[in-house]
Amino acid sequence: MAIKDSHGTQKQDTARQAENAVRQLLIHVGEDPARDGLVDTPGRVVRAFEELTYGYRLEPAAILGRVFDERCEEMVILRDISFQSLCEHHLLGFGGTVDIGYLPNQNVVGLSKLARLVECFARRLQIQERLTQEIAHALETHLKARGVAVVVRAHHSCMGCRGVRQPGAQMVTHCLLGELRDNTLLRGEFLDLIRIK
Repeated sequence: MAIKDSHGTQKQDTARQAENAVRQLLIHVGEDPARDGLVDTPGRVVRAFEELTYGYRLEPAAILGRVFDERCEEMVILRDISFQSLCEHHLLGFGGTVDIGYLPNQNVVGLSKLARLVECFARRLQIQERLTQEIAHALETHLKARGVAVVVRAHHSCMGCRGVRQPGAQMVTHCLLGELRDNTLLRGEFLDLIRIK
């Protein structure tokens, strides 16, 4: 067992173990990890997974921690936030867009923070249903928003390139909280503004 030190020895040890696991996977599928085109693949795969899962190193409270004391009675909406994630069931990619709406309480947050929040949760091993809920509940919790609405649309590689092979199928999930769940007029306004009929 590696002993963690200030130089990241434990991280280096786990990276080596992960690279060995990729080599074993290549052997399992009938490949030769020593052949020219695959020699550096284990390291590339490990580095790619570190990039694809950097959301574990981000904190929603920190992302939404800087707010502006602005009186805003109307809904704030940011549409078409692009994201890429990894399905936790097959470690295959899924991606699409997120639409966020919230009713400010006393504070508003910079729009870029909404996109960063999506990245925080998307860059983890995920399922779309949980991703949708996590974004919505983080906004409700950290912004004390009066209402929150999140809609996620995505195409899933695990369904497109394997299994039922339906690459054009799109999954849509949503989470409505507070006034955007309870007030039918506000909910309808949000859905109209993001063009969901």
